[in-house]
Amino acid sequence: MGEKFGNFIDGKWVGAAGKAVFPSINPADVRDVIGEFAASEPDDARQAIDAAHAALPQWRALSGWARGEFLRKAADALESRLEEVAQAMVRENGKTVGEARGETARGVALLRFYAAEGVRSMGDVIPSTNPRTFIYTNRVPLGVVSVITPWNFPVAIPIWKIAPALVYGNTVVLKPASATPHCATLIAGIFEQSGIPRGVLNLITGGGRALGEELVKHPGVHGVTFTGSNGVGRRIACWAAERGVKYQLEMGGKNPVVVLPDCDLDRAATMTLRGAFGYAGQKCTATSRAIILDSVYDEFSRRLVEKTRALKIGPGKEESSFLPPVVSDEQRRSILEAIAKGKESARLLCGGGVPKGAAFDHGYFLEPTIFGDVAPGSYLTQEEIFGPVLALMRARDFDEAIQLANDTRYGLSAGVFTRDLNAVQEFVARIEAGVVKVNSETAGIEPQVPFGGMKESSSHSREQGRAALEFYTSIKSVYIDPA
Repeated sequence: MGEKFGNFIDGKWVGAAGKAVFPSINPADVRDVIGEFAASEPDDARQAIDAAHAALPQWRALSGWARGEFLRKAADALESRLEEVAQAMVRENGKTVGEARGETARGVALLRFYAAEGVRSMGDVIPSTNPRTFIYTNRVPLGVVSVITPWNFPVAIPIWKIAPALVYGNTVVLKPASATPHCATLIAGIFEQSGIPRGVLNLITGGGRALGEELVKHPGVHGVTFTGSNGVGRRIACWAAERGVKYQLEMGGKNPVVVLPDCDLDRAATMTLRGAFGYAGQKCTATSRAIILDSVYDEFSRRLVEKTRALKIGPGKEESSFLPPVVSDEQRRSILEAIAKGKESARLLCGGGVPKGAAFDHGYFLEPTIFGDVAPGSYLTQEEIFGPVLALMRARDFDEAIQLANDTRYGLSAGVFTRDLNAVQEFVARIEAGVVKVNSETAGIEPQVPFGGMKESSSHSREQGRAALEFYTSIKSVYIDPA
């Protein structure tokens, strides 16, 4: 069954309290078992939270510079093991090796960015109405933060949550998705390699149903940051609100691109394809709707289908593969069910099934799928499928295109393809999305830039960049008068 891996609690690698384990497998070849991982229970979560709580006073007392030094060392360690981590990600998560290398490098950049945050300003001096009163603000850590992360970016997302939490003085309990526990153990090992004090970062693996409630409701937890589905996010918000605990949610997307007649159609088709089918569409920022003006709809869809049919489907370890497997059998079945629903009301232009051949027999592969002339308000335009499925819609004019783009409960990412600066400015002003792209794919964000969505895509806070300071700290206002 492969190697056995434990939890990382209070600086030690330990098995689950109940001794139970679960396997992690390669989605490109289910015969390849990566290893067995601790199937943690609430007792394990409590141990990790207690360890983080015990480590908090000394960690918080360090200077920001000193905390940042541990992140810098972790960045060096991750960079030295970049290929090892990338290959492990390909094996466990399924994504292409090029994307895995890019994600790991992004983890290095995130660690270096937040290492430098340790010496940045943490407050303001504010003039008082009293000339003898000195007023300033300072930011203080929340305390123990539960970090609950998804499987689709198993290195970047944990790091973009852990790094700011740590540098701003918090201690952390990480609970990764049960589909990618090995990547999380590598992250914990990287921090262990940095020499981080025991209890500052703790890792527990296992199912969300067994651990999620404890990680939010435990009285020793002071903040929760979560990326995942809307259903789970709403439960976390309710649990956190009951306790008055600060929470941060990044959830679903139904991201549109608008294609205007004056754009470079070939570039627009390529960027739309990349946004929709890169990593098999398993990104919260993936393009799932393309809204095309009538005058170029037929030509754009023709080019898009032609390019899509030329994509190479294959295991991520092959450098030439563009579209890797989806992460699990459950994920594939869910996507196929969505495709079946789409066939009931829209025209299938390409894909729609499972590729044939011995190379695909033991993995969770799917064909890239495009539906044409999809009706507004239909299943394909409203529900997040989280797979390689793209819905094409017609619009009479630019105004209707923006209305269609906004016709969703989500508001994460959106894009427009045009050479018209006036159209760009109008799109940016009217689109209901937290990330706006012009002449580029909806997926892909930079680590120093705030990230988050509108409407039901988030809890309206932002991650990454300096915006992370807002969530991981509280403001303390100080008034000093002469004695």
